[in-house]
Amino acid sequence: MADTGKVAKNLRAFQMALNAHDRENPTHTAWGIGLAHFDMERLGFDEGEEILPGITIQSDGGGTGNVRARCDGQHDEDLETEAEEAEVVEAVGTQTLPTAPPSVGVGR
Repeated sequence: MADTGKVAKNLRAFQMALNAHDRENPTHTAWGIGLAHFDMERLGFDEGEEILPGITIQSDGGGTGNVRARCDGQHDEDLETEAEEAEVVEAVGTQTLPTAPPSVGVGR
């Protein structure tokens, strides 16, 4: 059984994540919290368990230690737009440096 203080702290963090999501995405409706499977087991939650009114816990394969708001909106469209607008940086240098000629016949 999980410590009630830890459960309360996590529920507060879940609610804060949902509030932030809803504030930043008013056209999307949040319906769940995504956690890594490891975190679900560690915290004692079951898949599909309703933790807040209308909000269920889902294992989403994300990284451990992170909380993700699950909603009916498409957030990937924003990421693709940002990736297209990103500046492309050339990784190959164009500056050449002079080198000393090899020493021939030194010490003869």
